[in-house]
Amino acid sequence: MNSNEPMWKSALAGSQMLFVAFGALVLMPLLTGMDPSVALFTAGLGTLLFQFVTKRSIPIFLASSFAFIAPILYSVQTWGMSDTLGGLLAAGIVYMLLGALVKLRGVGFLHRLMPPVVTGPVIMVIGLGLAPVAVNMAMGKTGDGAIELFPYVDAMIVSMSALFTTLIVASYAKGLFRLIPILFGVLVGYSVAAFMGMVNLDAVNAAPLLAVPEFVFPTLNWATILFMIPVSIAPAIEHVGDVLAISNVTGKDYVKKPGLHRTLFGDGLATSAAAMLGGPPNTTYSEVTGAVMLTKTFNPVVMTWAAVIAILMALVAKFGAALQTIPAPVMGGILILLFGSIAAVGLNTLIKARVDLTQQRNLVIVATVLVFGIGGMAIGGNDFSLQGISLCGVVAILLNLILPKEQPESDDLHEEKAVVDDLIDHAR
Repeated sequence: MNSNEPMWKSALAGSQMLFVAFGALVLMPLLTGMDPSVALFTAGLGTLLFQFVTKRSIPIFLASSFAFIAPILYSVQTWGMSDTLGGLLAAGIVYMLLGALVKLRGVGFLHRLMPPVVTGPVIMVIGLGLAPVAVNMAMGKTGDGAIELFPYVDAMIVSMSALFTTLIVASYAKGLFRLIPILFGVLVGYSVAAFMGMVNLDAVNAAPLLAVPEFVFPTLNWATILFMIPVSIAPAIEHVGDVLAISNVTGKDYVKKPGLHRTLFGDGLATSAAAMLGGPPNTTYSEVTGAVMLTKTFNPVVMTWAAVIAILMALVAKFGAALQTIPAPVMGGILILLFGSIAAVGLNTLIKARVDLTQQRNLVIVATVLVFGIGGMAIGGNDFSLQGISLCGVVAILLNLILPKEQPESDDLHEEKAVVDDLIDHAR
């Protein structure tokens, strides 16, 4: 696509990109108790801010980050939604500071601070730590398993229909359809749930056609801020991989121009802006990068249209209300595959980088992070505690810095190259 094409073609291509991102975009806020209409609005706003910072030079779309699901669930339960948004605001600022550090010291320090032996197990914990949430929802319960929302048999029929549809589309579909398995899973699961009488449309009927989304504003709480900041570690290194991937797809070196410092700053600004309005943290979407590769839609103007359409959709109140009628078993079925896939990406990070687990330092780092994360280790008291992704990120980085290395320097360079190759493969 070139800049001389008609506006309607750019708008159509933009709606297609939003279509690809849509399933994951709305699933994350639904799972964490956020408003999907606000998530749509802040995804559009975040993408526009990212384009402003990067001089509208990269065909990339930003939306809800799954790395923050577990921390948000814990933080909302412990401190409430407004304090949680304050922590997410701070996490976005950390991204911006990382961008400044990249400007000063180059991208190499990120890989030295967070090599595959650090990022691999942390990403695995993101997926495996959320496994009980997915299974509980698939069986008709709330995410924590405390309340039964639907009868077990009914819930399993719905969740398995959503799961099998998602994996069949992901495995057998061709072209653009292969990039939207979540959307197909939601549609089939929702249809089955509606047929079984599990969908209540009263809220949709009561909602106005158009309305401004119900924004929620952050409050600052040091305990929440210190809890949420370390969560930025895994998404930051994935961001580098996404930028390298879109560079590979378009044949342009975005690490140099507009520069990785700008892309990180733009991602952080988008996340902080979302938190200011009650939306989930933003991240660059690999699904959309895949769609760009498939359709050869390299013009960043297309992402401007995707962002504008997302904002307009957020103003359709009936649509937002309809999204909130998706039953828990539908989401549970899809999340089984999604969270398992996240864990597999972490495992693949270790494999592709050839992390040798016979070396004691590597084994210690991976083993400690996995058990801390999956076992629910918490360090601290009532006022402040580190646990989950936050604790795992801090522990992994500290152990990597403290423990003596057993390999020659040349292997370090090989390892860094391997993680970049892995991130490119994952994002593609």
